[in-house]
Amino acid sequence: MGKVAIGAAVVCGIAVAAAAAVVVHRKTKKSGRWVKAMEILKEFEEKCGTPIPRLKQVADAMIVEMHAGLASEGGSKLKMLISYVDHLPTGREKGLFYALDLGGTNFRVLRVQLGGKGRGIVNQQFEEVSIPPSLMTGSSDALFDYIAAELAKFVAQEGSDFKQSPGRQRELGFTFSFPVMQSSIASGTLLRWTKGFSIDDMVGQDVVAELAKAMERQGLDMRIAALVNDTVGTLAGGRYNNNDIDASVILGTGSNAAYVERAHAIPKWHGLLPKSGEMVINMEWGNFRSSHLPLSDYDHALDTESLNPGEQIYEKVIAGMYLGEIVRRVLCRMAEEAAFFGATVPPKLEEPFILGTSIMSAMHQDTSPDLKVVASNLKDILEILNTSLKMRKVIVELCNIVATRGARLSAAGVLGVLKKMGRDTIKGGEKQKTVIAMDGGLYEHYTEYRECLENTLNELVGEEVSRTIEIEHSNDGSGIGAALLAASHSQYLETDES
Repeated sequence: MGKVAIGAAVVCGIAVAAAAAVVVHRKTKKSGRWVKAMEILKEFEEKCGTPIPRLKQVADAMIVEMHAGLASEGGSKLKMLISYVDHLPTGREKGLFYALDLGGTNFRVLRVQLGGKGRGIVNQQFEEVSIPPSLMTGSSDALFDYIAAELAKFVAQEGSDFKQSPGRQRELGFTFSFPVMQSSIASGTLLRWTKGFSIDDMVGQDVVAELAKAMERQGLDMRIAALVNDTVGTLAGGRYNNNDIDASVILGTGSNAAYVERAHAIPKWHGLLPKSGEMVINMEWGNFRSSHLPLSDYDHALDTESLNPGEQIYEKVIAGMYLGEIVRRVLCRMAEEAAFFGATVPPKLEEPFILGTSIMSAMHQDTSPDLKVVASNLKDILEILNTSLKMRKVIVELCNIVATRGARLSAAGVLGVLKKMGRDTIKGGEKQKTVIAMDGGLYEHYTEYRECLENTLNELVGEEVSRTIEIEHSNDGSGIGAALLAASHSQYLETDES
């Protein structure tokens, strides 16, 4: 072999070795990135840990805050608002009642015909109306005039299959899902707007009085019989059909709970004790916080950058508005520090709240062998085109960690309420049954979340007690519940029952 041939062979050998080294380097780099991504996931999973002893600590901390909130205004992160609902529907209510449910960018108007004992809801109709964005930041007169005009139109369409007793004024239940300090069953002062509303001249005003004036301007003769928070409405709607319902929980975009408290256990109540001896309390439990809540760096960052830093901490780990955003934040870190999606961070992934909880739910519940739902959501929402099955499995696991923590912490909150009501144990010889009415899109549509919540609650109370506790889905409780509370607080109630 000549010198030239030997030289070429050496060069060729060096090139092959170099190429092999590059491949090894790439593999090492790739496996190094994967190890880093798995470290981020593992660390997050550990921060989100919800062992049973910890959940019991959360429940006990909830009870301490409940007591403090019942003792004095401002005594706790839990507002424990007195709803002035001291008697819930019994199923004997009769007549035609209306409801107005204002909770966001849409409102609903409903009419419900109640047939009395044994007949229940005979007929119902509702209509949903969008609120023009300009009215969400205008004046209170403009907003309530618009709502009252739509309500008047709806009343004008009352068909012959709805019967109003002669000589009676129509009555309305008003669900108003914004923070309100109530002073009676039919009055309450707006504390602050949320959900994109900002009407300064309304804050500090009585929302019932504002609506009543707008109805008068429309020539609509109707009495507002009850002002209701959506959670209290859900409790009332559930109780109408099931006498064992004593608490309600909403798990949707936000979260809240209400329950029936003994009136003498409310030190801040200064009025005469109600005849029933009971009072429905709107907990505003989303604002609960405790050192026992398992919070990660991602949760702290989300809170700091939110519109209400330091507030609604519990809601920010259990409710639908935030779960998908937590997943996005973890994925973002994996993309930045472990090049999880390649050399650059996908631009869409950096957009806050782009990953809604409904998308997270769809990915979490993907049962296809190649996880094609995960792949299509990554492609359509985040514009991430090439992912391996291994990567998609990691994303499903991340969704599972976030949903599991949320569901288990929700169950701990429910345990706190059950303990406060004395329903977490079985008293000798008592055949008690406790039903909790649940509503909200997160509970209704996110199957994994719902099942995890229910299984965790059973685990927390134990087998014997779990047989006495039931969770019932109370669909659209807040609207129907307001109409039912108008009925149970009707000015004609004594006439009906005499």
